[in-house]
Amino acid sequence: MRSRNARLAAIRAFLNYAATEEPAALPVIQQVLAIPMKRFDRPLVGFLSRVEMEAILQAPDSHTWSGQRDRILLTTLYNTGARVSEIITVRRMDLEREHGRALHLHGKGRKERVVPLWKRTSRLLRDWLPRIGPEPQQPLFPNRYNQPMTRSGVASRLREAAHAAAVSCHSLNDKCVSPHTVRHTTAMHLLQAGVDITVIALWLGHESVVTTHQYLEADLKMKEHALAALQPPTVATVRFKPSKGLLAFLDGL
Repeated sequence: MRSRNARLAAIRAFLNYAATEEPAALPVIQQVLAIPMKRFDRPLVGFLSRVEMEAILQAPDSHTWSGQRDRILLTTLYNTGARVSEIITVRRMDLEREHGRALHLHGKGRKERVVPLWKRTSRLLRDWLPRIGPEPQQPLFPNRYNQPMTRSGVASRLREAAHAAAVSCHSLNDKCVSPHTVRHTTAMHLLQAGVDITVIALWLGHESVVTTHQYLEADLKMKEHALAALQPPTVATVRFKPSKGLLAFLDGL
């Protein structure tokens, strides 16, 4: 259904343009634009607990170059909530232009945003810079050929870290962890920390806050806290007592 809706959205965009260029075709265009989007089941957002996320961040081997890169890559991915397409295009200049306290991300539709970094992430990145090339366009997270990592490369390194972390954090054994899972985790942890949903939308680069509302629906713990805060009504139940006239009427039936 999602593929169908995506194709229909593309057709609608073209027909909106065609309507301004060819007014004579408006009757046909209006018929096509009236076709509704198909509804589809939206699964609940999957995310990791803080313990699970921390176990994954600590899993890469810090004694090797690739392990150091993976640990900093995953920490930055969690800190920023970046899409995998955004994290693989980050350059050295995107960190240095913000003096190491934030990261400049290039998002979907050529939209850019700046995401603040925790002191921990900032420190790791500053220590990482001497390990890569000094050129401003140098990929911040290169592969072994000093080229930008690929989507599949990031996903593979994350799966490897999750597999290693599952040895000590057994709850990870039953979970499929992807870069998008880390993005969802960032959003959920910000929400649980009390960050306003509009700020989370800006943090993740969502064009509409409606997209961010899915995290409100997924957080069961917040719903449980809300339920605990809402005390049940203390209305006493009154036992019904029929009048003598009603009893006499029923006896006479």
